[in-house]
Amino acid sequence: MTKLTTAFLGVAHIHTPDFVRRLNARSGEITVKYVYDREAERGTKVAGEVNAQFVSDVDTILNDSEVTSIIVCSETKFHEDLVIRAAKAGKDLFVEKPLGFGAKDSQAIAAAIKEAGVLFQTGFFQRSSPINQFIKREIEAGNLGKITRVSYSNCHQAALDGWFDTDWRWLADKSLAGGGAMLDLGAHMLDLIIDTIIPSEGEVTNLAAALGNKGGRYGTEIDEFGTALLTFASGATAVFDASWIDPKLRSAWEIYGTEGQIQVAGNDVLYFSQKVEGADGSAVTDLPENAPHAFDLWVNALQGKELVVPLVSVDQAALGSTLMERIYIAAGRTTR
Repeated sequence: MTKLTTAFLGVAHIHTPDFVRRLNARSGEITVKYVYDREAERGTKVAGEVNAQFVSDVDTILNDSEVTSIIVCSETKFHEDLVIRAAKAGKDLFVEKPLGFGAKDSQAIAAAIKEAGVLFQTGFFQRSSPINQFIKREIEAGNLGKITRVSYSNCHQAALDGWFDTDWRWLADKSLAGGGAMLDLGAHMLDLIIDTIIPSEGEVTNLAAALGNKGGRYGTEIDEFGTALLTFASGATAVFDASWIDPKLRSAWEIYGTEGQIQVAGNDVLYFSQKVEGADGSAVTDLPENAPHAFDLWVNALQGKELVVPLVSVDQAALGSTLMERIYIAAGRTTR
């Protein structure tokens, strides 16, 4: 198997250290030749961690034919410029989420990627979990009947514990990130809704939202928590919560249909279905195997391997950013 050569355009994202770890674990399969970042100190540090060359010029990377793929982990504000340039240079792309601030930039990015015909993936890793694979499978099989309502919470204590006080401060800077807890954590929930609910229930026809700030650790402009309510073409609804000021990590799914329901709390999946023998509301014991992380799926795709979980399409990523912008507008805010 030919060894892959990639490069970083930006290393600002909080998930960069995890990607560095994954790249180093697969160093026999993929090598990082360059690291670019607008902050030289930050870029040089990461370059040392992956045995790469730090460069201050994006074109050095884009013009190198040995580099066939690009990892974009810059601040969201710079995605549009960096991703479109990389796509036009014919580089396959992993772009950390979110794709953009909203409809305008994310759809421009999507158009450039599709025109270039390059491979795309983004960092929505929750699709790979056994629980979410199970939920998607049962919904697609029709085992819940007609979907009526969905609820999801994705919350942690980032603003309480000061996760963004130093290295990741930009994530709580609206001018660079676009938003706060809802954009950060709500993006994962929107992706799961796009992947599992929209295929059967149709497009989002109405939405409402409320966003708030209680702690004020990163100022009052950034949202620390919020709730969004979506209505789909079928009439089904979804409500989800995001927060940076919950004292404990919390993630919970509930999906209800006319013939079944799934309730997730922690690692327990309670499943009832009138269509599935044994689905009596007790905990599921035969969940699918954990699929590779979204980043590893991208590397596997570059190698031409069969994927257990499909990549996130650029249209799905753009739809997520578009819906997120609508959520902020509905809450009386913006992502710009």
